[in-house]
This record gives sequence, C-alpha cells and structure tokens, in this order.
Amino acid sequence: MKVLIVDEMHPSIVQMPVDLGLEVDYFPNIALDDVKKLVGDYEGLIIRSKFPIDDTFLKHAGKLKFIGRAGAGLDLIDLLACEKREITVFGANEANKVTVAEHVIGMLLGLLNKLFLANDEVKNGIWNRESNRGEELYGKTVGIIGFGNNGAATAERLAAFGCKVLAYDKYKYGFGSHAIKECELKEIYEKAEIVSLHIPLTKVTNKCVNKDFWGKFKQNIFFCNASRGEIVVLDDLVDALKSGKVRGACLDVLENEKINTLNERQQLNFDFLRKNDNVILTPHIAGWSNESYVKINNVLKDKIKRFLENE
Repeated sequence: MKVLIVDEMHPSIVQMPVDLGLEVDYFPNIALDDVKKLVGDYEGLIIRSKFPIDDTFLKHAGKLKFIGRAGAGLDLIDLLACEKREITVFGANEANKVTVAEHVIGMLLGLLNKLFLANDEVKNGIWNRESNRGEELYGKTVGIIGFGNNGAATAERLAAFGCKVLAYDKYKYGFGSHAIKECELKEIYEKAEIVSLHIPLTKVTNKCVNKDFWGKFKQNIFFCNASRGEIVVLDDLVDALKSGKVRGACLDVLENEKINTLNERQQLNFDFLRKNDNVILTPHIAGWSNESYVKINNVLKDKIKRFLENE
C-alpha cells in the first residue's frame, strides 16, 4: 500500500508507515494542484490542514482507502463524501489532549492573575501592585462544554486546582465522577463562572456561541475557546465583553486566523480584542507542543495499524 504525506510533520512520520510495511512518499511542501495529479496512485493520505478534502478532490483519488488527519478535528474533510467512497477517516484527537488542557489552564491563570498585563507593566517601568490584584482559580465553578479527549483532560486538571467542574456533552453519557459532575447545559448557564469550549466544528455547532448563548448565563463569566474559531460569533463575543457579560476571554482560535486578510468588520473586532486587557490571544497553538508533535505520529501509526488489520 502506498501512502502520500502532504503536510510538514515530525520527522518520525516517514519511518512510521515503513514500520507497517507501507511505501511512503513525503512531500511537505507540495501544492494542491500537484497533489491532485499524484493522489490517484495512493491508497493512503496523511494531511494536517494544508487544504480541504471535498468531493471534487476525492474524484482524483480513486484508489484511496484511508485518510489520516494529523491533528484533532475533521472539519476540513467532507466525511459524507468519504463515506460514499468507502474511505476510512481518522484523526489523532488523543495526541494533543494534555497540551490543550495545560494551555487552557495557563491562559486562565494568566487572565485571572493578570500575569501578562503585570509583566508588560513591570518591563515598562510600572510597579503597580493594587491594580494587578488577581483572582484565585480555586473554588470557581467551571462549565466544560464538550467532553471528548480535550474536554476531559481539561476538566481533570481544573478539578485538581479545586474547581467545581460541570461537564456537558451532547453525545456522551455516564462520564461523571466524584470530581466532575455530568450535567445539562441549563446547569452550566445557571452556575458557571468560567466556561471552556471543547466541541468540534460542524454544521450544528457553527456560530452556536452567539448572542442567545451569552444571554442564558445567570452570572458574568470568563470564557475560553481552544476548539474552533468559527463556533463563536465574534461580533456577539465583543458585545458581551463590552457589556461585562463576559468578564474576560482566552482565545486560541478566531473565526479568521489569517489576520492579514481581515475584512473591515473582522478588523474592528480584532483591534478591540488585542487592545483589551481582559483578553488573551494565542495563534492556534493550544495543541502545538513539542510532545504532541511526536504523539500525533504515534497515534496515527496505531490507527493505521488497526485499519490494516481490519482490512
């Protein structure tokens, strides 16, 4: 079986399929047009996020049997089109759960304790203790929306900090524990002081965090998003920040992450966020640690191995 790799990955990705008896071609800098010319000769494709895989692309991939996504989330892949062609699709969702959880915790600690603001002030010769008085994460009620790999890992770490963790997942049941309370969204709306989003981007979740969403919370909250930017209507989040409904936000993702291509509305929102002391922004790196870089390959290797065994 021949496997085509079209994204830059940890060097171990080349040896990984070889260990499984596969023939591998690794072209991390290949363009989409060139992939279309080549992909018809391959049974396997490994991609990170170079381009979407849709029905049009798959017409060039007549031999394809599996697609491995080197990361979490399959929103760039038309799963229905793959199913029609009997192409197995899998991601490496388990690989970055630790680093996503640690990143969310780090952003929250930075926001609540004003670490980044205080750091900038001191480096600019400003020594102001009182205005940088922070809040403890301990004892806060945190709502986790989405209890997959990343949501569960984040919930476990928040519980270790002494938080009261409420978790909701539309598609999972029976996952609660002594430290994490499984609940409905209604309870999160009523009790949460912090909300962390861990859901995939789908037709259902696209733009689901909107004005109506913010209006359901009884308290003013802190908000974290390390899932997908398109889930959040940025206009409505900015309004919620301006009104105080959202006390602060930790955003690793944005609706348009090509920040040099923002339209006028997006630029206004981005300018507000980047100038706001109660907002922390990072460039979609929550799952992007040195360790997860390697773990992604290990997870893909295991899933390809199981796929071959089933074949």
